[in-house]
Amino acid sequence: MSARTESTSEIMDNAEAGASGLKSAGSVVSNTIATNKVVSFHYRLSSVDAAGNRGNVLEESFDGDPLHYLHGFHNVIVGLERALEGKQEGDAIDIVLQAEDAYGHRRPDAVRRVPIKHVRPPKGAKSLAPGMIAAVQTEEGTQRVLIIKVGKYNADIDFNHPYAGRALHYEVKVAGVRDASAEEISHGHVHTSASHQQ
Repeated sequence: MSARTESTSEIMDNAEAGASGLKSAGSVVSNTIATNKVVSFHYRLSSVDAAGNRGNVLEESFDGDPLHYLHGFHNVIVGLERALEGKQEGDAIDIVLQAEDAYGHRRPDAVRRVPIKHVRPPKGAKSLAPGMIAAVQTEEGTQRVLIIKVGKYNADIDFNHPYAGRALHYEVKVAGVRDASAEEISHGHVHTSASHQQ
């Protein structure tokens, strides 16, 4: 009994199917979060009490634009970047991060006295007040700080991140994944002009 010989059309069909499969597999890989990928995501950040229960919502982006970052360059907190590794567009994660994986532990030496003229109140506030989250321009850029005490000329400010020392609950939805440009990789961050290219 002779072996069956494939026709030319069958060979072409099989080749196209194989190429399609490779293309599909490649597209999955290209949309997977890994180093040198630009990731956009929505998030909801909530506090966590001592018993591990979720508390008040501190921040969220679901009603606005997603956040963009360059994966593998520590543009977001380490625990969140680690949790997003290998995820794809449309994936969601729900995770509690301890302080060491979020904004770190509080440093007692981070409280300093600063001239009020260097402190910017939050939007809508006309003056500084204890407990307020304000902004200070430093050599490393604008930094969010906590106002502890306000005097006539100076303010006592906590330079620890406002969420330092706290466990945090994150709900995250991946909105998009793309290859970073060579320039973004060179600079180590997403460029605003390119951040909306998906």
